[in-house]
Amino acid sequence: MSESQHVASLTEATALFEGDPGSLRVLTSAELPVLRGISIKRLLLAPGSIREPHWHANASELTYCVKGDLLVSVLDDADGFSSFTISAGEMFYVASGSLHHIENLGSGEAELILAFSHERPEDFSMHAAFGAMSDAVLGNTYDLPAADFAVISRNTEPVYIVSREGRPSVPEHSSFDDPHKFAIEGQAAPIDSPAGSAKLARKQFWPIMEDLSMYSLRVTPDGMREPHWHPVTAELGYVVKGEARMTVMDPDGSTDTYGLGPGDVYFIPPAYPHHIEDTGQDDFHFLVFFDRHTPKDIGYRASASAISREVLAATLGIPETMLPKIPFTPEDPLIVKRANPVDPPG
Repeated sequence: MSESQHVASLTEATALFEGDPGSLRVLTSAELPVLRGISIKRLLLAPGSIREPHWHANASELTYCVKGDLLVSVLDDADGFSSFTISAGEMFYVASGSLHHIENLGSGEAELILAFSHERPEDFSMHAAFGAMSDAVLGNTYDLPAADFAVISRNTEPVYIVSREGRPSVPEHSSFDDPHKFAIEGQAAPIDSPAGSAKLARKQFWPIMEDLSMYSLRVTPDGMREPHWHPVTAELGYVVKGEARMTVMDPDGSTDTYGLGPGDVYFIPPAYPHHIEDTGQDDFHFLVFFDRHTPKDIGYRASASAISREVLAATLGIPETMLPKIPFTPEDPLIVKRANPVDPPG
C-alpha cells in the first residue's frame, strides 16, 4: 500500500487556530486537492471555550459530537432563533448563512467533526463583522453613542476560539428537541447485521437536511463494506476508531489501496468504485459524509444480479459454465461478512 491522493490526516492537518482554548484543523481542496463539493474540520474546545459566533457564506454545516457537552445557538433569520445542548453521539445542522456559535459546557475537552457542503467554505465571524463597521455605524445600529464602541478594535480577522468569563448562560429550553439537532447514535440502526451496522442521518429521518447527510458506520473485524459506488454522490469519511483498508478505482483504470486509522479522512468522487474492510482486532467506526441529503449507491452484489449470467460471463471473458454461482441479490446488503482472509498488503 502507498500514499494516495484520496486520503489525508485531519488530526495533522492545517490548524486555523491552536492554543490553550482549543484547536480548529481543516481539510479543504487547498490541502486535499481531490475534494469537490465537500470539506471537513475538527474542532477541539477546552472547558469554558467557545467557537465564536460565525456563519458560512457558501456552505451548510453538518456536525457530529465525538465527546463533550455543548451549547449551540443558531439564528436562521430574524424569526428563527434556536438554542440547544448536544453531547456525544448527537449532531446538528446549520444552513449556509445562518449565524451560530458552539460553547463547551463540560468539565472536559469537547471534540466535534464538522462537514461542509463546499470544498472551500467561506467564513464570516462576528468579531470580524463588528471590526468592519465604524463606531458611528455601530452606534446608529444599536441606538447608542459612537463612543460606546471605541473599545472594539477595527480588526477584521476571525479569532475562531475564545474563552468565556464566568459561568455559561444556558436557556431553560435548551434541553428540548430542536429541528437542528439529531441524536444519531440513539437511532435503531436501519442497517444492522452480524458484520456491522449503519445509523443514518439523512432527510428521510431528519427533515431539515437539504444538501448533506451522514452514516455512522461500524464494521466488525470479520466484516466488509461491499464494493460499491454512488452514482451522483461524493463520499467523505472520517475514522473515529479502528483500522481499515480501502481500495478505490480511478477512471484511468488505476487503483489506490491504502490503510486508514483514527483521524484519517478519505474522499471518493461520485461513481468511483470502492470498498472498505476491517483490518484490526476491533470494530472500526467511520463517520461517512455525503454531498446529497439522500445518498444512493449501487453495490457489486445487486449489479451482478441485474444482468444475465451470459452477459456477465462474456464481460469477464470466461465461459458461462466457469462463472461462480453468484447469489441473486435484489437489494444490496451494504455490509457483508468476510468469508475469506484479508489480502496481504500489496
